[in-house]
Amino acid sequence: MKAAIVHAFDRPPRYGNIDAPQAATGEVLVKVRAAALSQLVRAQANGTHYSSSKVFPWAPGADGVGVLENGQRVYFAFPRTPVGAMGEVVAVKADCCVPVPDSVDDVTAAAIALPGMSSWAALQERAHFQPGERVLINGAAGVSGRLAIQVAKYLGASRVIATARNPAVEAELRALGADRFICLDQPADRLTAELRDEILGRGTDIVLDYLWGPPAASILAATMSHDHSEDAPRLRFVNIGMLAGASLALNPGTLRSTGLELLGSGLGSVSPRGIAKVVGKLLQAVGPAGLKIDAEAVPLSEVEEAWQRPATERIVFTIRPS
Repeated sequence: MKAAIVHAFDRPPRYGNIDAPQAATGEVLVKVRAAALSQLVRAQANGTHYSSSKVFPWAPGADGVGVLENGQRVYFAFPRTPVGAMGEVVAVKADCCVPVPDSVDDVTAAAIALPGMSSWAALQERAHFQPGERVLINGAAGVSGRLAIQVAKYLGASRVIATARNPAVEAELRALGADRFICLDQPADRLTAELRDEILGRGTDIVLDYLWGPPAASILAATMSHDHSEDAPRLRFVNIGMLAGASLALNPGTLRSTGLELLGSGLGSVSPRGIAKVVGKLLQAVGPAGLKIDAEAVPLSEVEEAWQRPATERIVFTIRPS
């Protein structure tokens, strides 16, 4: 069958042939219609993600939309290697498939699933968000961050703070529901002071962090207070990505003297079954919440060329059976 195929970490996948999988116990076969080129999939294919396969050749793709043998249209997550979602047919655990509402088309469902899930899972599965809580989204200008604003508001956040490096995106992020914008492109001391005003002044319950690195360090520094006469307010800091760097310096005094709780959200901290379940809820909310995402549909046969475009483009590969 046809698929995008990874032959080496330093080259883009090529369109070619690979053996079709057979369903094992507890699995179903899905005829794939659409699969998104997400940051996760790029990282898996270039060998930088902890879940990357080390045995070549294999087909990339963490999730997608397709049809079961009974004709039901489903979203599926984490098909069994070596055939990922960018193949004509995949074998997937049955509990990693959820129905796709008729109102959501294939390309939209494939494009919105993982970036939308990232905030939904972080809020509900990891931070145990409660309606009325206040959420700070660190790195809100990207696809996932913009959806995080919408998801947090839909789930009942009373206040959403968005950070981004480019001040020109403020109006767009406010239009999506952000109540305050904090520009990251300013001296560290001023940034920390502005964040402290929000976190300790108005109060923040949860941070969704897509950046790590220096921006996250400023947030952690902003949790520090000289007033220890009362218990420090609880703050759940959930890391989701590391677009600003893979490391930061953390003073252990921050953990001892604040209400800071460090968490992570991703594959491993949330099970594949849990991720699929979250995406099912997300897809049901696309209409009621008015969730939107821009995506370009590209035939899978053009995978090698499309893979080399800027990573900022949201590409969804469409697959027609050969």
